[in-house]
Amino acid sequence: MAGNLMQFKSNKEMAMLISLLHLMKWFTVQTACIMLVVLAVVSASYAQTPRIQGQGSAASGMGNAFAAQADDPSALHYNPAGMTQLRGVQNMFGLLLVGGTTEFRNAAGVTTSGDRGGSVAWPSPAHFYLTANLKDIGFSALGDMTVGIGVTNPFGSLTRYPQTAPFSASPAYFQTLPLIDIKPTIAYKLNDQLSFGLGADIYTFSSMFGEGQAEQKAQVGLANVELNGSDTAAGFNVSMMYTPLRNADGKPLANIGLVYRSQATLHLTGEQRINGALTADASATLVLPYIYTVGIGIWPVRDKEREWKLEMDVDYVGWKANRNLDVRLSNNTTILNPQQWNSSYTVMIGTEYKWLNPERMPDWEIALRAGYMNQQTQMPDATFSPTVPSANTHTPSLGAGFLCKENGSFFGLKCGGIGIGAVKVKSIGLDLVYQTVYYENRTVAGHATNPAVNGSYQTTIHAGGVSLRLNF
Repeated sequence: MAGNLMQFKSNKEMAMLISLLHLMKWFTVQTACIMLVVLAVVSASYAQTPRIQGQGSAASGMGNAFAAQADDPSALHYNPAGMTQLRGVQNMFGLLLVGGTTEFRNAAGVTTSGDRGGSVAWPSPAHFYLTANLKDIGFSALGDMTVGIGVTNPFGSLTRYPQTAPFSASPAYFQTLPLIDIKPTIAYKLNDQLSFGLGADIYTFSSMFGEGQAEQKAQVGLANVELNGSDTAAGFNVSMMYTPLRNADGKPLANIGLVYRSQATLHLTGEQRINGALTADASATLVLPYIYTVGIGIWPVRDKEREWKLEMDVDYVGWKANRNLDVRLSNNTTILNPQQWNSSYTVMIGTEYKWLNPERMPDWEIALRAGYMNQQTQMPDATFSPTVPSANTHTPSLGAGFLCKENGSFFGLKCGGIGIGAVKVKSIGLDLVYQTVYYENRTVAGHATNPAVNGSYQTTIHAGGVSLRLNF
């Protein structure tokens, strides 16, 4: 029956398909393990908004200026159209270790300190990507198409203050948003100059792991008031990569990347609990913003020995859609939670210098990276929340990458040849990044609902990331 559905040109293609099925079975197990990590994440925002920028250590090392380059599996997040540059089957997974504090002082000299749930947030924000170039794995009839799936946590915040903080009654002293994004994606290469990408963003929580819901806690008198909720919603993303110039080997010397990520709306449903006891059902509407990204990358040097890239990206994030997070209770009470956020820009600048097959390390590629990211605050004083310590930020980053190719070795062990059937590992990559997020000192005055929020806020965040790549 299967033979009536699909004709293979050779036994080689049949063997390739069988090997691919075994590989996909292995990846299913691996994906489940990664999902355990990601779904259990108490997501930590290391920027000034509840949007986690870093979704791959190579990109993060370049200040997340990666939409025009997009030449590793994290292209699935940064610019899915760039997936057409990836050969064979490629896999990437990794995480960020995030820590830092927010120091508060009010006009009376009262101070308190918040953190990310501890000295280092754990479990940490994670990412997982799997891509497959269909022509490279034997499906030439489908043309220049690449498919992939990713799991990330692109939005979220975890901030914890002592319950005795001056503002613990309102908005809150604790907040977490363990939201994940499942990203089935396809990309198509129209010609040597133009590629397109299209994907879904399935935002969800999971009650199977951890709390699996958004939570906010406040101290009202002697009562500990908790609100929680969860939902699933879908958005989409479309992208393009234009390559106006290539070198003699066909590698890009200039790229332009464009990405649009749509708005999505979560209708959270959950509970209100006071001192642990259920008091009412609760619901609220959380709007995730639309995002426009444009990136321009150039390679002043790109030959058989070295590559040097410069890139600048700009994000426009439609936070103005977040007007309120009012909580509606089943006892006909509404807890007002105005937001009135402003849309904001993020500017990212990054560079990468790569040595190809260096003399002392043949069959390796070594990259050094640096970047800078500047983000605007999206939160006005009137609705400022200490649990999202918003301010203009400046983020320098440093990174390094190591790619051991098929004939390379590490401590005598070959980097290639491991695999299942006809599908073998061709290279193994390791990317590292370190970032420091400097928040401009912010003084909040004129809060609309809670004068105890007024005061000065000083925040510094440190983040270190690692990503592992397996190319087949």
